[in-house]
Order: sequence, then C-alpha cells, then structure tokens
Amino acid sequence: MSSELTFAMGQYEARIPTDRLYSENHLWLKPDGDHYRVGFTAYSVRLLQDVYFLSWDIEAGTTVRKKQEIGEIESSKALSDLFAPYDGLIQMFNPALMDDPSLINSDGYGKGWLYVFQTDADLMTAEQYVELLDSVWEKTQRVIKGQINES
Repeated sequence: MSSELTFAMGQYEARIPTDRLYSENHLWLKPDGDHYRVGFTAYSVRLLQDVYFLSWDIEAGTTVRKKQEIGEIESSKALSDLFAPYDGLIQMFNPALMDDPSLINSDGYGKGWLYVFQTDADLMTAEQYVELLDSVWEKTQRVIKGQINES
C-alpha cells in the first residue's frame, strides 16, 4: 500500500495518498503513462456525502480550460457543477460511473475515478494539497454549518 497523509475534518480523517497529485478543486490525478486518472479526494467526497447522479456536459476527446464547466454531480447534500482542474484534454470518462456513480462513495481512490486526463500543468503534491486544505478548513466549516450567507 502506498503511503498517505491525513487531514482532520472534525472527527473524520480524509486520506490523501502520496502516490498521486492534486488540484485546488479537490481532485486527485494519478500518473498513468502520459496521462492521469482523475477522481474526487476523500475531502470532497466527505463534503458531497452520498453521490447518486453524475452527468458530463462535454464529450470524451475534448480540450478544456482550467475551471471550465464539464458536468454536474448530485449528492444527498447538493447539485454541484464540475470543473476542469487544469488546462488539458479529457480523453475518456469512466464508463462504470454512468451505471453506478456510488463507486465514488465506496471506492473513490480506485474504481470510482472520473476520467482520464492529459495535461502539462504544474500539479500540487499531496503535501501542498494538505496545506491548501488547512488554509481553507475554517471557512469550509462555517459554510457547512450555514454561518455564511451567499450574497
């Protein structure tokens, strides 16, 4: 088993494997040849909670820009837009998720991957990602508890 870091989310610990890289929108990117497999981090799955619907707004083989909307995901908490983590090419989507998006909940770092992505971007290490989580956790907790009103 690869080594991992953990990030404390209250009483829950989010596993952050060190065998992959990360994006600021809480996706992991695991190197696989000249591309990456991409999925949600344990942090994002914990915030989403039970995922039960996933759809893509683009086709496989689409070149995307960082923060471009590429789909949406629905969970017990919310309907959320999905955005590209970096400039790059989405080569293919995980076909298993179209039949059973709950794989994101049950095996987020394995069979619950989202898509295959090619990019030349400078990606975050696991350590840098944990630093990012630490810097946003206080605000995230307030949002979770409903203390921030969207205006």
